[in-house]
Parts: sequence; structure tokens; C-alpha cells
Amino acid sequence: MSDKFELGSVLTGKVTGIQPYGAFVALDEETQGLVHISEITHGYVKDVNEHLKLGDEVQVKVLSVDEKSNKISLSIKATQEAPAEAPAAAPRKPKKRQATVVKQHTESTQGFNTLKDKLEEWIEQSNREDLIKK
Repeated sequence: MSDKFELGSVLTGKVTGIQPYGAFVALDEETQGLVHISEITHGYVKDVNEHLKLGDEVQVKVLSVDEKSNKISLSIKATQEAPAEAPAAAPRKPKKRQATVVKQHTESTQGFNTLKDKLEEWIEQSNREDLIKK
């Protein structure tokens, strides 16, 4: 198999299957390889179906050939020129964050109270005559 498909060679293949993790590309009648989702194009690929369709003819580069498992790893991205980077003269400004307002409550009957505060409140309630059941 490796004598047919050399590492780094660029071939034309046909998309024969699409999975969430990548696309299968037929290189000839009996050989196909996998283009992993990360090797489809430059940038982030959420869904392979947005970039490839069954039957598409694509240029692929052979990344690896595993003789034991008969698997070929392919890349479409490696056959394409990388997009131009953002110019260095215009650095990105950090996003401004909106300040969060923290409100402090001094006396609140709701929320979390320390056990010490609650204990004092419970002792006080236990001494009240109007709360004692008869």
C-alpha cells in the first residue's frame, strides 16, 4: 500500500462517506482514506456537511499510511494555502468587561446566615411565650 501512496503526495479523490469526525475519500477502486475533521479546512469545522458532500472531488495530501491496520490519514487543509494572518500593526484590543455590581445586605431574613447568628435567633424564639405550643 505504501508503494502506491507515498507520504506527502497530493492526490485527487472522491468523498465516499461523511461522519461527524471526518470524511472518507476514495483514492482508487479499492483504497480509501480518512480526512479527520481537523484536516478539512483552515479554521474551526463544526459540521463536516457544511464543507463536503458525497461525490465531491477533492485534492488530498497523504499524512500517514499504517500498513498493519490498512489506514491512510489524509488532509485537504494541507493542499490549501493558509489564510493571511491579521496584520501585526493592528493588535487586537481586549474586550471591555462590564463591571459587576455587588450589593451587600446588612440585615436579611433570606439567604445564608452563619450558624452563630441563627443560633441566637433560635434561642430568642424558644424563650418567647407566644411561640410555645400548649
